[in-house]
Amino acid sequence: MQKEVLGKILVVDDESQITRVVRSALISNGYAVEVAIDGISALEKLAEWSPDLVITDLSMPRMDGITLCSEIRAQSNLPILVLSVRDQEDSKVKALDAGADDYVTKPFSIEELLARVRAHMRRLRFTSIEQGNAPLEIGDFRIDPDKRSIEVRGQEIHLSPKEFDLLFYMAQRPERVLTHRKLLIAIWGARAVEQPESLRVLVAMLRKKIEPEGEPRYIINDPWVGYRFQPEKMP
Repeated sequence: MQKEVLGKILVVDDESQITRVVRSALISNGYAVEVAIDGISALEKLAEWSPDLVITDLSMPRMDGITLCSEIRAQSNLPILVLSVRDQEDSKVKALDAGADDYVTKPFSIEELLARVRAHMRRLRFTSIEQGNAPLEIGDFRIDPDKRSIEVRGQEIHLSPKEFDLLFYMAQRPERVLTHRKLLIAIWGARAVEQPESLRVLVAMLRKKIEPEGEPRYIINDPWVGYRFQPEKMP
């Protein structure tokens, strides 16, 4: 009996050893996989194969990962997971601002990569919700954009207008790394990019209202990069 395919994933990297390992792990976990060696080849595969998710390196010939992210995002809301090395902090942020959703740092564990893939495949279930004003029910949250109300685990939480805007923006993009710049522009506009302290204060106030005591559970900090909304604990 043929196994159900959990999703189609395009892996983009010019290092054959990386693509071989990643492809093998994904296939053994139920995904269909295609491979491209650079951004140009990846765009061709996208047009031919219509994958559900893209995993891409940053440093590649002909077209790098940052440009590929921009090209994909110009035409699609397809989840993009970036593979980066430890000294590529600046490139990592540029890739996220260009449209990437998340990143895994090389060398990485296959289990971490698979967990990220599962998280982004779950996010695909909520994509259609972003297009309208219907209440958003995701994880422990129920958010009604028309009433501007929020419930966490069935309990109504009272938020300020900016707190609500931030939470709703992040909840529409679960499991994605959202850079400080993206969040500042989304909540305050382009002039706010030079005032990162405003975002830190707003996140701190929001956390006090929605987080249980202890370590942050729902709004996860990616140091020097941004924040990730995790509506429920990853398996």
